[in-house]
Amino acid sequence: MTFGQTTFNKSNESIEDVSLFACDFVPRWLKIAFKVGSGPSPVVESLDAEGNVIASPQVTTLTQSRTLFMLAHLHLQTGRLDLLIAAKRLHAFLMSALQDDDGGFRFAVAPDGTPIDTPAARLRRTYDQSFVLLALCTLQKADPQTVPQTQIDTCWSFIETVLRDHKTGALWEDDQMGRCGPKPDDLRSQNPHMHMLEATLQAYEMSGDILWLQRAGQLVSIAEQFFIDGETGAIREFVGHDLVPMNTPDGTRREPGHQFEWDWLLRRYAGFSHEEQPRRQASRMRAFAENSCISKSGPMAGAPYDAVDAAGAIMEESHLLWPLTEAGKTYALLFIETKSQAAADRAQSLAKMIFTHYVRSDIPAWINQLAPNGDVLWNEGLSRLLYHITLFVTEGLRAGLWVLPPISERIDQ
Repeated sequence: MTFGQTTFNKSNESIEDVSLFACDFVPRWLKIAFKVGSGPSPVVESLDAEGNVIASPQVTTLTQSRTLFMLAHLHLQTGRLDLLIAAKRLHAFLMSALQDDDGGFRFAVAPDGTPIDTPAARLRRTYDQSFVLLALCTLQKADPQTVPQTQIDTCWSFIETVLRDHKTGALWEDDQMGRCGPKPDDLRSQNPHMHMLEATLQAYEMSGDILWLQRAGQLVSIAEQFFIDGETGAIREFVGHDLVPMNTPDGTRREPGHQFEWDWLLRRYAGFSHEEQPRRQASRMRAFAENSCISKSGPMAGAPYDAVDAAGAIMEESHLLWPLTEAGKTYALLFIETKSQAAADRAQSLAKMIFTHYVRSDIPAWINQLAPNGDVLWNEGLSRLLYHITLFVTEGLRAGLWVLPPISERIDQ
């Protein structure tokens, strides 16, 4: 991916905040989130609304791998060496503290890397492995000497041998389900499949190896077979233990953010594979979200709701941060593909909302969830959310919706 060369609405202050995210906000956050030193280190799990570290008894594979991806990705976009140095420190911690002998990555360890001897901490979730794969293939592109191909191959081998149901091709939720099989009251989620699709597409883009695109195509087929509602085109959050749709609150749950996220991924896949059906499916998902899942009035007008049901009735009228970023990067990609000014306007409107209501410009802090009237419901700045903001920012840069500041204005270069 490369940044665009044009910009829009230069008078909009929030657009400037977007462009400073990679070269100002993230480096300032790293000074808080990383332990001083040069050796392996994790980042903190979260900050409070004033930018102070919230103590946690554990650090997770999810937060560490998402942050590793973010740092490597932003280094590729900006050339900032401080981001690459931080990525290499975080990679060293991930590989030494969180990887087990069989190649899988456990849910969590203590902040000093000491194992936590509980079933929950030892669990190897498919969701987490997808982000490890995403991070490793991106860091390998940024610095091939740091990530040998064997690390990526070992990660994929664990996914294939331990976390895949070879009868259906679908992914188990975790290694425990892989060992014991699903119980009748277990849910099967679209989410691990979505992020594994993201990881395989990234691996293809980073390496050019057609095998990754073929693996991505298999995941698209699984989504079509088990998780996409043929009537509405929306992606289901959950199906039953046997991959059969359910007429229960879990079974009818639709998350607008995931409609946009799947739209973006299916469009990426279509762009790589030159298949048109995934793009048509993506458009149906986005139409479902636009018709049923967006606030129409008040200070949060234009923001996706957190959850609706299969018919589009609101289940959760609150507004988490991440669905706004997913909608934003979808509209940025749609603008790249179609040059639709309406898509550009929607992406920029979401950027204004994010950098006005969620992300602070004076200190590296952000909030997670707002009420329909704009009141704060959840003010914790989860480190793993920076991954979502990063992809929205870089997709908008690629689309030319905003630009990086001049090199002379980038701090700590």
